[in-house]
Amino acid sequence: MRKLSMQELGRLSTQSFKDAKKIPLVVILDNVRSGLNVGSVFRTSDAFLIEEIHICGYSARPPHRDVLKSALGSTETVDWKDFETIEESIQSLKSQGYLVYAIEQVENSMMLNEFSINKGEKIAVIFGNEVSGVSEDALKLVDGAIEVPQWGTKHSLNISVCAGIVIWQLSLKMRS
Repeated sequence: MRKLSMQELGRLSTQSFKDAKKIPLVVILDNVRSGLNVGSVFRTSDAFLIEEIHICGYSARPPHRDVLKSALGSTETVDWKDFETIEESIQSLKSQGYLVYAIEQVENSMMLNEFSINKGEKIAVIFGNEVSGVSEDALKLVDGAIEVPQWGTKHSLNISVCAGIVIWQLSLKMRS
């Protein structure tokens, strides 16, 4: 066994990434305090060719050094938009035909593994603050909530880990 070289991995150039067909998935970050978490979400979003990221509230934004540190250049490939409030992001996406889901543990949430997507649906998912989660104001505006099933004692994942799981699962569902 040997590690594959960068050439063998078939890495896209920045321009090829920009030109590539993306899955119709938007990630919304609302009041995500840690720049390292934001950068990690950029990297994951690059890996799975998502459409764009919306950065809302007091979330760290590029070129914050912690964002750039963990993003490893993906802030140059993944499109992103800046919104003062989560409400503005949600309204913008809904006006474009997106279904918006909170990634949160709430009443009547759908488990990620049971969540289904109809062909052609455009989806946006909200990841909230590291401590308080998705805001009550945002929860009033979403089309539903998706929960990552957990069986341990904590029932809590770091946002970057949660985003990796959710983006991976949704990308599989949207590509099939």
